[in-house]
Amino acid sequence: MSTERGANERMLDPKVLRDDSRRRFLRDAGLGLGWLAALDLSGELSPAFAEGAPSNPLAPKTPPLPATAKSMISLFMQGGPSQVDTYDPKPLLTKYNGQHPPESFGNAQFQDGQFKTSLLLGTRRTFGKYGQSGLEISDLFPHTAPLADDLAVVRSCYHEGFTHSQAQFLINNGWPRIGRPSLGAWVMYGLGTENANLPGFVVLLQGGVRTGSAVYGNGFLPAIYQGTTFRSGSNPILNLKRPEGMSAQDQRQMLDSLGKISENYIEERQQDAELTARLSSYELAFRMQMSAPEATDISTESDETKKLYGLDDPNAKAASFGGRCLLARRLVERGVRFVQVWSGDGMNATDWDGHAQCDQNHLDRAKETDKGVAALLVDLKRRGLLDSTLVTWGGEFGRSPTSDGGGDGPSDKGGRDHNPYGFTTWYAGGGVKGGKTIGETDELGLRATVDPVHLHDMHASTLAMLGLDHTKLTYRYLGRDFRLTDVAGKTDLAAKLKA
Repeated sequence: MSTERGANERMLDPKVLRDDSRRRFLRDAGLGLGWLAALDLSGELSPAFAEGAPSNPLAPKTPPLPATAKSMISLFMQGGPSQVDTYDPKPLLTKYNGQHPPESFGNAQFQDGQFKTSLLLGTRRTFGKYGQSGLEISDLFPHTAPLADDLAVVRSCYHEGFTHSQAQFLINNGWPRIGRPSLGAWVMYGLGTENANLPGFVVLLQGGVRTGSAVYGNGFLPAIYQGTTFRSGSNPILNLKRPEGMSAQDQRQMLDSLGKISENYIEERQQDAELTARLSSYELAFRMQMSAPEATDISTESDETKKLYGLDDPNAKAASFGGRCLLARRLVERGVRFVQVWSGDGMNATDWDGHAQCDQNHLDRAKETDKGVAALLVDLKRRGLLDSTLVTWGGEFGRSPTSDGGGDGPSDKGGRDHNPYGFTTWYAGGGVKGGKTIGETDELGLRATVDPVHLHDMHASTLAMLGLDHTKLTYRYLGRDFRLTDVAGKTDLAAKLKA
């Protein structure tokens, strides 16, 4: 018997599995960080313990309400795109460029100053009317603009978060601080996933996230609901590959032995969700060694599709974002429930945070994302997937209609401050009737004034489109029931999106 074979047999010995520490077992079994990162993954349990284990928490569930979408793709523009430079034109702002705001608009606090003492900054962008609807869209988006009749642009979003961390948690988790489950985690908790061989909640990053992984985490929900980061290519999850020297049969035997050891424990402790989730993650990771590389291998796409998404773009960031959008389509096509595609590296100041030279910042970000966004909508539509896939575009907040830093000194570089008082998000697919705007900001683009949509309303309506009642999607933690929308939230937006 070879030394290698003997080591494998010792690893599969139930006595060794009982006696060794958890850390040693994970090390010897080759269950590295990639396996532990798959704690949100679930699937059929090993036959050794399936009978005594609780039911699969990620099995697909029938939505309790009529649903217009069964999956969702969130296109998240990290840093906060300016509403007045993208989808909310303000002629009066341009007219008063360089002047102090009229007193009739009152005052508002920005992160770096006050509205009334700052100078107004008109846009340098040109807006045109597109589609049969005549929807007004900035020249930043020449590829997305022709798809105007598929977009429902909500111009009156707002919340209370000034900083990036507060705002990103609010938009993604419904709470301004760390600790709450993300929207994707709640969707997984409420609906499960339709693909037993892939995670149900996948996150596709460009780089660093200002708030860290908690912004797409599970919070106090069981660990199986957290987002799993994927990369394109043949190795989508680090440390997922089978250890050298271990055959598929050996790995299957190891998992069965682990199941046998855990069977009695699970039978005695039916509520041990953490152990069940861990075992489920091992099972799915075993299956993902075949399914994940295939799902993420965009090299199999046609040349026409690759060109559509801009994979041949000389701008490496544009090609990268297009690749993530293509991967998002491949994932929802395979039954993944929730995919979030991030634009911008928040840790290296290459996102939509236009404090200095906002116009140039947005030109750069739009060149990186516009083609991929448009390609995603076109591709979903021609494959019959847009009707069942809700697509959203937006950031954590908008930008100020004033010049950052007061505008009257050396610090004035044509930048815009953070603005949570009124900003834009658009929706497409999943039952959305496009070619329209919903809500308004004031004539300068400062505050949401007509049909204001709070972030809790956004979340309530998004869940409603997926067939979930936000008031009943609750989880008991620390003695009380929590929900994504806390104690607020209305679904009026969902009705307007579908009307």
